[in-house]
Amino acid sequence: MSGVSLQCGDCGTLFKSVAEAQEHAEVTSHANFSESTEAVLNLVCTACGKPCRSKTESDLHTKRTGHTEFTDKTAEGVKPISLEVPKAKADDDADMAEVGDDSGTGQHEEMVVPEVDRNLLSELETMGFSKARAIRALHFSAKPQEGGKGEVGAECQFYYDVDLPILYVTVDHVVACNASLEAAVNWVVEHESDPDIDETPMVPASSKKGEAPRPSLTPEEIKMKQLELRERARKKKEEEERQREREREKERIRIGKELLEAKRIEEDNERKRIIALRKAEKAEEQRAREKIRQKLEEDKAERRRKLGLPAEDPASPKPSAPVVEEKKSSFLPVRPATKAERMRECLRTLKQTHKDDEAKVKTAFNTLLTYAKNVATNPNEEKFRKIRLSNAAFQDRIGKLQGGIEFLEHCGFEKIEGGEFLYLPREKVDIAVLNTAGTELNNAIKNPFFGVL
Repeated sequence: MSGVSLQCGDCGTLFKSVAEAQEHAEVTSHANFSESTEAVLNLVCTACGKPCRSKTESDLHTKRTGHTEFTDKTAEGVKPISLEVPKAKADDDADMAEVGDDSGTGQHEEMVVPEVDRNLLSELETMGFSKARAIRALHFSAKPQEGGKGEVGAECQFYYDVDLPILYVTVDHVVACNASLEAAVNWVVEHESDPDIDETPMVPASSKKGEAPRPSLTPEEIKMKQLELRERARKKKEEEERQREREREKERIRIGKELLEAKRIEEDNERKRIIALRKAEKAEEQRAREKIRQKLEEDKAERRRKLGLPAEDPASPKPSAPVVEEKKSSFLPVRPATKAERMRECLRTLKQTHKDDEAKVKTAFNTLLTYAKNVATNPNEEKFRKIRLSNAAFQDRIGKLQGGIEFLEHCGFEKIEGGEFLYLPREKVDIAVLNTAGTELNNAIKNPFFGVL
């Protein structure tokens, strides 16, 4: 079977004609070609009809347009390759020379293929691009590059400042010979819909000759340029640092406001909780007073019944004189103070007497709470029910504070052995009283307004 394409033995690229193989040989210096039965790939986009000669080219087309469906028409254009060398275009060039000169002098500008980087051209052909397309991409995507010696221009020299991340170029004009591989591929993606994308570009032969280099800077101008660039970079860095500092300050202010607001809300909630607790205590006291009043009324009615007196009519008006007398009188109320109230009064006296030393008051409350808790938890342990009054720690925490020993006595402790010990007999241990003492102590510890009002 005759061959349908030419394959480069050095890089493996397939070509449809001898002309394409010759152009590839001129650019890459590859001379090892052979016939191949493998046809050149021809993938046609079903959406826009764009032909792609390689999988890489079809992937780039998909990335740019989003078209994903391609029709493989490789077999349709397969035909035996002709190994005849194409004739030179001398006649055509002569005609162009006659017609192309508008000045009538008979002279014309010779057009040639632009010079490109052979390595980059070989890489693009390996990726599946045609030679004409690769040369066009390298030629039109060329731009000045940092470093090296350009096609025209002097050798570049660089200066790098270690204090500032900036690179200074000490020449004024640098032209790189070719673009990078990435720039060429991007150019192909952007211009693949151009009608002349697969035509080899031609440039005047004079453009390949070296142009006169632009005058370079003097040492003084180079130094001034370096100082200017360094100052510009320094100012930019300072401005960025000031901007970051402003952002950090704004963030600190915002966090501070949020913390203050959270603290305020917490204090408001604590104040509301304390007010609700006081209301509950007052309501509890009111209910206790009402129960005592009812009990007194029942006792009074029972005594009248035993004495044979008629029951008191609840609808009969009661004399108001005793009430007026009670207002004018300086005597205490008839209702005796409860044990909880006496404990609370001892704690209030202790805090008001030592209000300047909050730490000592708090230590005393916690110590009293520990005594009450130990006895309530272990009522059979004598060591928890007996306290030596001469103990230095006891004296420092409770004994020297007014109201401390009185509180323990309300809990059931008694002085024995000539006042040497405080002792709570086992038979006098009242768990309810100890629980009441614990409740009063907890309220005094947790309520910041206890003893202040």
